[in-house]
Amino acid sequence: MAKSTIILVSALCFISLFHLASCKDQFFVEGKVYCDTCRVQFFTKVSKFLEGATVKLECKEIEGGSVTLDKEAVTDKSGKYSIEADGDHEEEVCEVSLMKSVDPDCDEISKEGYGHTSRVTITNNSGITNPVRLANPLAFLKKEKLSECKEVLRELGFDEEGLPV
Repeated sequence: MAKSTIILVSALCFISLFHLASCKDQFFVEGKVYCDTCRVQFFTKVSKFLEGATVKLECKEIEGGSVTLDKEAVTDKSGKYSIEADGDHEEEVCEVSLMKSVDPDCDEISKEGYGHTSRVTITNNSGITNPVRLANPLAFLKKEKLSECKEVLRELGFDEEGLPV
């Protein structure tokens, strides 16, 4: 009885180690996409998360710039996406970027400032033990600011352009 228990426990340990080894370089890049309804390039209480937005995860070699990973994902009803990334990309630059919005009133991608790309680290050599890598929120700009933006920004200590007062 004791011998069969030892064999069973040993087998379970071996299977667990094999599973850990096989999942070693599997990561999940997660983030959210929202509509910047005040066109200030940061999230406010009147911003809305976007369902159906498309984002792309791309990794490129630091030397030479060859693309090593290129995957897309679509956001759910809470504006969240998750992209599976296999392999260690320590010697590469990986970024999530906005591709497409399904909201025609909020589909502009700002080429200035922040909010259209987010760099992520996809390696086991970063000190992060969790396989989930969180990207900064990404934002499409609404065509016209909401009327309540002036008050929302004033409450936050900003002028109507989003600059500190």
